[in-house]
Amino acid sequence: MKDGEFKKAYDTLGPEFEIIRSVLRARIKGGITQKEFARRMKTTQSAISRFESGAYNPTVSFLKKAAIALDAKLTISIR
Repeated sequence: MKDGEFKKAYDTLGPEFEIIRSVLRARIKGGITQKEFARRMKTTQSAISRFESGAYNPTVSFLKKAAIALDAKLTISIR
């Protein structure tokens, strides 16, 4: 993190990483596989994989479906 450019890039992507971490943490805590998570969201396992790898920026609609699939609450805030 001493490299200024790396820190700036990391800080810029921080919210995306936090969203991925939160969803992934909830999925694993619930013992749900990517395949089952995809089935619950009515999407494909490859879409879940892309999201969890950071290759896909989710829409609010995607996050709402994820929250429902995880029996969780979606909260979005700007501080």
